Amino acid sequence: MFYDIGLTVDYDYTAASDRSRTLVRLMPADIPGEQRLVSQSLDIQPRPDERREGRDFFGNRTTMAVWHGPISSLRFQLALQIERLATPDRADLSPTLRELPAALALETGLDPLSPHHFRGPSPRVPEVPAISDFARDTVRDAMTVRQAIETLGHALHEEMRFDSAATSVETGPEQAFEQRSGVCQDFAQVMIAGLRALGIPAGYVSGFLRTTPPPGQPRLEGADAMHAWIRAWTGPATGWIEFDPTNDQAAGQDYVTIARGRDYLDVAPVRGALRSAGGQDSRHAVDMVPLDEEA
Repeated sequence: MFYDIGLTVDYDYTAASDRSRTLVRLMPADIPGEQRLVSQSLDIQPRPDERREGRDFFGNRTTMAVWHGPISSLRFQLALQIERLATPDRADLSPTLRELPAALALETGLDPLSPHHFRGPSPRVPEVPAISDFARDTVRDAMTVRQAIETLGHALHEEMRFDSAATSVETGPEQAFEQRSGVCQDFAQVMIAGLRALGIPAGYVSGFLRTTPPPGQPRLEGADAMHAWIRAWTGPATGWIEFDPTNDQAAGQDYVTIARGRDYLDVAPVRGALRSAGGQDSRHAVDMVPLDEEA
């Protein structure tokens, strides 16, 4: 499946900032067997005085932008074409939850794909007793790891309610689970906390999700949104799989990955520091258009 994707992120500041430094993770990368980047551009306005491209520890593409003088607004405009490859439906060869510790003990590497980076608490996903109890009450030790992942994802989808006004980007999984509501970021981080409580390595994925309008209705430009889901390690035979608890489904060809990490902090699309006064307004719009199917 080929997609044209456009993203615009705007920031307006009450008072012009003195100096600004921003780390951006908005550009997807080639992922063998999953997605292939065909064309790309990331325009930043006003034009930064310094701009450096790079990659972080987990292989995510980064852009560092620095302004030496005052700015009163920022715009990031991404345009890309990407091919999302079909993910084959693999047999469940994952160990049971009882067998998982032995399988993890055989994994001795510490490369970015090592499951050991994703086992314990991380800055935005601490251990939450209520989530741990819910996860342990939901699954059984005799389940395979893959069955446990899917079972917990289904249960959280039923337990929690999507509410775009219930949380902010700073909300942690404890609060989101306590109120049983939130957005995709909250669903993902609650599920990550639950999976880690079961001993299953789990991480956070940010990207794009194509939305399909109701039958007979036209697509709305900018109606698609940046999205979040989880990835979890299922053992040496099948490795990592991805699941979207917000929509209660595996992440397939409607999903395009931007970045992967332990939690939101590792993949934040725009993160930085500036010196200013007053508040700021931000907004973003995404348009994700499939190119190789009938409208």
